Amino acid sequence: MIVDFQHHYTPRELFNDETKDRTVLHYDENGAPFYISHGMLHDLDEHIRMMDIAGIDAAFLSSGSGMCTNLERSRFINDKMKEAERRYPGRFIGAAHVHPLGGAEAFRELARCSAELGFPGVVITSELEGLFLDDPQFDPFWAEAARLGMFVFIHPALKLNDSKQFDSYDTARSVGREFSLVMSIIRLINSCVFDRHPNLTVHMAHLGGGIASLLGRIRSYQDKDFWATKGNPRHGVLPTKDFDFYLHERMFFDTAGFCGDVRSVRTALVELPASQIVFATDYPQEIRSPEVVRDFVQAIRALGSEGDQILSGNVPSLVRQAAPTP
Repeated sequence: MIVDFQHHYTPRELFNDETKDRTVLHYDENGAPFYISHGMLHDLDEHIRMMDIAGIDAAFLSSGSGMCTNLERSRFINDKMKEAERRYPGRFIGAAHVHPLGGAEAFRELARCSAELGFPGVVITSELEGLFLDDPQFDPFWAEAARLGMFVFIHPALKLNDSKQFDSYDTARSVGREFSLVMSIIRLINSCVFDRHPNLTVHMAHLGGGIASLLGRIRSYQDKDFWATKGNPRHGVLPTKDFDFYLHERMFFDTAGFCGDVRSVRTALVELPASQIVFATDYPQEIRSPEVVRDFVQAIRALGSEGDQILSGNVPSLVRQAAPTP
């Protein structure tokens, strides 16, 4: 069973009449492009057509419009995710959408998504509202996700906390988001989030922002004696185990974010075990053609046993709950 673990859907009701069938690019306060909306995002029939052409059995649905949003919109999007599951039995798996700092009401909605809607995971962004994921304010959220047995899907922030250095050439989207994911991994590990919450599983988007290419440098800077930061309350902090333990045992990484280029997957496999990588496309954002998705599936399958594990072998590790009920 092939599952696309990063597949985006925005309900039609969240588009106005002027934008529901045309492409609109949104810019942040610094003039950096941060989100593109278009009609394919709400056209689930087209999503199914793509999946059939590409040989994808099911897709884990998340919504850019619902990531770390208010309670009312979270509930609406969660209900629309369940509606998509019911309209297309067996083809879609909903992601829970809640604000991680939303407190008791958000946690009640998260519990509803788990117990009543049957969603296996919850999506948040890699940074938000001027905060990063190692901030102690997130700890109740990590605890609640772990208690419910839901994995946390960390999608790159659509709007970065500070996009000033990415003010040109569309770099906030092309590389700024990836930098945010790499930083999220380092922050989660070194702040001991995984040590405090031993049952927490995190699914990182975009092959962890391409972290495989940086691991030699990141590992070196874990040597606090060598780099003279030992004892510093911020820079000298270390988790209880080696950095790679958390990459290999507590985190999963998806193949989205590189526009269907299998060379990025091959690069990741130098450092990340195939057992921790799941298939994803970022459809219909970074890929919008069914044929490109089909070719991406075939290219990953051509990797042999590692490709088979990525395409389908790791699905049960994330989708641990029973299939959604009609």
